Amino acid sequence: MPEQTEQLLVINTCPGSITAKNIATDLIANEVAACIQIIPGVQSYFRWGGKVEIADEYILFIKTSRERYPEVEKSILKLHPYELPEIIAVPLTGGLTDYLTWISDATHSS
Repeated sequence: MPEQTEQLLVINTCPGSITAKNIATDLIANEVAACIQIIPGVQSYFRWGGKVEIADEYILFIKTSRERYPEVEKSILKLHPYELPEIIAVPLTGGLTDYLTWISDATHSS
């Protein structure tokens, strides 16, 4: 069984479905993510440039391994239109063992 902290949930928000789908497709095609959910209809409130901004966004839940995180980040930065995209990696400290093993197996680099 892999260590539970080998797997990560990477959270990313995108301004539209095209960006979200492009990122998801790239990550899955290049085997750096095992699974990605795209959730539409997220409304984000944040401070940017000294003022409060509101944006309708899509959120991506990206399941990957710690070893592949650098490639996930690089892909998002390449494909994302934001100057400073949200990229947050949360270690998975628990979950169904078989599912966590699948994430590691699906993203294992050769």
